[in-house]
Amino acid sequence: MADRAQEPVAPALPDRPGGAGAIAVGAGRRRRYSLLTRRDKLVLAAMVGVPLFFDIALIWGPTIVSVFLSFTNWNGIGNLFGAKLVGTANYESALSNNPFFWPALQHNLIWLAFLMFIASPLGMLMAVLLDREIRGSRIYQTVFYLPVVLSLAVIGIIWTLQYAPDQGFINNALGRAGKDPIDWLGDPKLNLWAALVATSWRHVGYIMVLYLAGLKSVDPALREAATVDGANERQTFLHVVFPVMAPINIVIVVVTTIEALRAFDIAYIINGGRNGLELLSTVITNTALGEGSRVGFGSAIAVILLVISLGPIVTFLTRTMRAERR
Repeated sequence: MADRAQEPVAPALPDRPGGAGAIAVGAGRRRRYSLLTRRDKLVLAAMVGVPLFFDIALIWGPTIVSVFLSFTNWNGIGNLFGAKLVGTANYESALSNNPFFWPALQHNLIWLAFLMFIASPLGMLMAVLLDREIRGSRIYQTVFYLPVVLSLAVIGIIWTLQYAPDQGFINNALGRAGKDPIDWLGDPKLNLWAALVATSWRHVGYIMVLYLAGLKSVDPALREAATVDGANERQTFLHVVFPVMAPINIVIVVVTTIEALRAFDIAYIINGGRNGLELLSTVITNTALGEGSRVGFGSAIAVILLVISLGPIVTFLTRTMRAERR
């Protein structure tokens, strides 16, 4: 018994791949996974499957169908898959001799330039002013942000009333109501700019909130260092604060571009997107659902708009993924 008690004990071998340690780890993992009951698995499947189903049914499904229809002459009547294939004829017609496509694209670019170089800087200016913690800044933030919670369709109705020739606030304020009123929404030389003012009313508040969030995240030590070096407020913002907010600037550029390309609600509420207010989105709607129902042609314009919109989206995702890798 004494000899047996004095027998040396073999040292424990370190875990090796496929050894006892790995078996123990695998058993532990199996035990953790076994904690998921059948009900838990069903809940997880529902949480993933239901959003995925709606995403495919409402976004990717119609997108794929639109791409298919863009190569057909389907007019919205009859069997969808019985439509006659016409190749790239719809795209050639849109890009060559269509009287609405190029004016609509030009209006979208004007829409983008107005939001990018007028509305967005105005929102940034308001954010800089409110970041100084002036008296009543919370009230100002609420007032300026209020239009953002409204849908663009509601904003279109509100501004239609404001632009009314006789009863509208603007003509009454200018003293033009009743005597030679300005037809803001009926004149093709004015209605695009009137719609841009209306959509900027909402866009400025949205940009203001984004920039306010960015300004709050800037390290105060950077501003103090710039002040010590003798920089004034303008120099501090342009050379210190604005470069630090590069991620916010990228988001704003992408959001503004997408909003300008998909603009639809206000233009359609005002006059159906006609008479000088044509946009790509309204041309798609009027072509596919209006008289004649050229669904194939409208789908071709929709695909062109999709390709144009993918540019800023891909750029944003690429920049974001590169930043995360760094």
